[in-house]
Amino acid sequence: MKYELHPAVQIIIWIMLALLVQRLQGIVLLATCVVLVALALGVCAEQMLSLIRRTRWIMVVLLFIYAYTTPGVGVLSQFDSLSPTWEGLSDGATQLGRLLSVLAGLAILLAMLPQSRLISGLYVLMYPLQWFGLSRERFAVRLALTLENAESAMRDTASDWRNTIGDALKPSTAGTSHIELDVHAFKLVDALVLLVCAALMIGVWR
Repeated sequence: MKYELHPAVQIIIWIMLALLVQRLQGIVLLATCVVLVALALGVCAEQMLSLIRRTRWIMVVLLFIYAYTTPGVGVLSQFDSLSPTWEGLSDGATQLGRLLSVLAGLAILLAMLPQSRLISGLYVLMYPLQWFGLSRERFAVRLALTLENAESAMRDTASDWRNTIGDALKPSTAGTSHIELDVHAFKLVDALVLLVCAALMIGVWR
């Protein structure tokens, strides 16, 4: 029987991936980015392309800022300070590689976790809220309603994007009033995966 990792463990793996890629550079980062993006395109191409499309201007601005604010040797020396620098382009490309790696990991995570399992995993991870007298049940319900409204809004063509965003952020006045969470039990394989991830984190950040 095929066993799927606990939803909370899958979310933790993505968080650790987001942290780990911040330490990667050069050929290692390039290889990681290529593998993750290729895997995402193979598993969930539509999801991956959608994330890239929504963040494309962030990527362009990110590269532009690094290219023009990082001191170094100008790409077009004749333009002096108006020229981007090689060092800036290199740093910008590094940040883009990290961002693409995180987006690819997110696309894979969303493809593996249906909304119900995603909320279930976040519900488990929100356990510490109880220490501060906060209700993780209320958090789970609000998250479910928000995702429901946002998903409905994103299906529209959004010709009037301001109203679309506003509608997605409005509290729901109808529809789901409660949700049922399928909280999974942790198993030995989940603990082993977390131990491996923790060891990898320690090794990279040491």
